[in-house]
Amino acid sequence: MKISIGSKIKTGPWGGGNLFVKNLSNYLLDNGHEVVYDLLHLDIDVILLTDPRPRRLSSSTFNHKDIKYYKKFINPKVKVVQRINECDERKSTEGVNELYLKASHCSDRIVFVSEWLKSIYLKLGIDINKSTTILSGANHLSFNTLNSQVWNGLDKINLVTHHWSANRNKGLETYLAVDKLLDKAHWSKKLNFTYIGNVTKEFKFKNTKVIKPLEEKNLAEELKKHHIYITGSINEPSGNHHVEAAQCGLPILYLESGGVTEYCKSYGLPFQNENLETVLEQLIKDYKHFKNRLRSYPLTADITSGEFVKEFESLLKLDQKNYESNNNLFFIYIFFAFQRFKRNFIQK
Repeated sequence: MKISIGSKIKTGPWGGGNLFVKNLSNYLLDNGHEVVYDLLHLDIDVILLTDPRPRRLSSSTFNHKDIKYYKKFINPKVKVVQRINECDERKSTEGVNELYLKASHCSDRIVFVSEWLKSIYLKLGIDINKSTTILSGANHLSFNTLNSQVWNGLDKINLVTHHWSANRNKGLETYLAVDKLLDKAHWSKKLNFTYIGNVTKEFKFKNTKVIKPLEEKNLAEELKKHHIYITGSINEPSGNHHVEAAQCGLPILYLESGGVTEYCKSYGLPFQNENLETVLEQLIKDYKHFKNRLRSYPLTADITSGEFVKEFESLLKLDQKNYESNNNLFFIYIFFAFQRFKRNFIQK
């Protein structure tokens, strides 16, 4: 298959969407498929729409309007899959849900990163017959239990979290609450807390170790130095942070919000900010139980990518009829010229 993925791959530490594109691209290439990141080809089999937002708000290389034109005038047989991992509820934005809903009209299949997120769009009227859910995973070559520390029950517990985004909905209230807990003698003798990632002036930590964002391998090595992971992310559609921690064997203390529960259930304990201290105590008591369960954590990037390939293949099997490709050279020339202009000027 020839797959066009509508996103650039960023180098260095970046968000979960970038890691998804990177991992999927590597999986496709390793399994003999061809991957491109634009619409400058006549023979694309499947287009993956990752984000219909303008480039200034995302890393997208094309949007649903470009896809509609390509499908109508260039390659009528192409199949379109839209991955939705965003919503207004996540960062208190406006217009994101409406845009993603509008973009879905050009798609043959819509893939959500959690059932929680899918339920939001189903209420807005997105086509249920085209909708499915594929949970996200992280790269198992980096995020695994090899050399992951095991708490001996005597030393301090090393608690950690990490986020690329510094948005307050990523868990600001929770992490400041943990920082405040460490003012108490009981916790200062028992717990260390590390925050890895970007911070803003709102993050005024007193007792927390802050580490700048780390690239994949270095991040995995740092996570493995800790014993328990915490995520206070609010309305997170999926999130990569807790998946990476779980793959490294860290029991998860997770805020019961958004799609995170679908990823963490049975591999840690849920909390609300008002009972954080109590649940943290319980997770420490249950540490060995959850540490053992995490040996069989089921989500990896290869599993996620394999599910996407199944979706691609099933769509292509549905349409095995011969077709006449559009030979209108005028439309082809105009479309390709515009795409090259976007790539060379607008996208810079």
